[in-house]
Amino acid sequence: MQTRQLGNSDLRITPIGFGAWAIGGGGWDFAWGAQDDADSIATIREAIDLGINWIDTAAVYGLGHSEEVVGQALAGVANRPYVFTKCARVWNEQRQLGKSLKAASIRAECEASLRRLKVDVIDLYQVHWPEPIEDIGEGWQTMVKLQEAGKVRWIGVSNFSADQMAQVAKFGPITSLQPPYSMIRPEIEDSILPYCLANNIGVIAYSPMASGLLTGAMTRERIAAMPADDWRREKNKNYQEPLLTRNLELVDLLKQIGTPHGRTAGEVAIAWVLRHPAVTGAIVGARRPGQLKELVGAAGWRLTPAEVAKIDAFLKSNPG
Repeated sequence: MQTRQLGNSDLRITPIGFGAWAIGGGGWDFAWGAQDDADSIATIREAIDLGINWIDTAAVYGLGHSEEVVGQALAGVANRPYVFTKCARVWNEQRQLGKSLKAASIRAECEASLRRLKVDVIDLYQVHWPEPIEDIGEGWQTMVKLQEAGKVRWIGVSNFSADQMAQVAKFGPITSLQPPYSMIRPEIEDSILPYCLANNIGVIAYSPMASGLLTGAMTRERIAAMPADDWRREKNKNYQEPLLTRNLELVDLLKQIGTPHGRTAGEVAIAWVLRHPAVTGAIVGARRPGQLKELVGAAGWRLTPAEVAKIDAFLKSNPG
């Protein structure tokens, strides 16, 4: 699989990375339901076998559990991928989530992530959310110090606006931005992606398939049968009417575009994200072996201008 340089770093990453959000398992506010750790480990190792060379996780996914599973999956693996994780989301003994960008909190989170991941250094450490907003300067200065101390190799941000990136960049360069980006969430095209292009900030897009909605495997029946602790049931408006009908019609279009090429709807969705010159890579989640095999083809495949125009015409005629 080809690789691309991530922003101002020396990291060369594959266009698709493994997303470890769902493998955090159930029992927390943004869970995807229960998850078998053996399936997670097998899926991570399959990702490596398929040529994917980076894993994106976060401390908050499963309240530490995703990082632990990633650490287990990489034990003894010779061809180790890069490991990216995030800070600025914390939790208490009652598993209630909180937000912190205070220096002491970020330093403690970094040490905890190093332990869970069983690594000496984190390849890319990211501020998960710019919250609380009044502390983003303190948070970013702490990230710079962690990099200087050798705890992390490169530092990035997630869910930041262009103005917020400009605000913290004066304290030290930003290697990457991780934003939500898909054909049903294209908002970052207006100012954020141009800012990243102009400032050599790599972009690793999350939810390119809209949290599974654009994979082609999602149906009304499957959505109705989601477990009670799957965050998408209540907290994702794209899984609810009136947007759900529009989105399932979009999936039908993606299938029409992909079928002549032997591609899935999910591959079309990922290829659409990767078409943008500012995007370095897309994060693709999977929970069971076999799922990634239906998606990795998007890494080396490009939509034609006519196919992109069909998608754009649909989105213009059916706004979200």
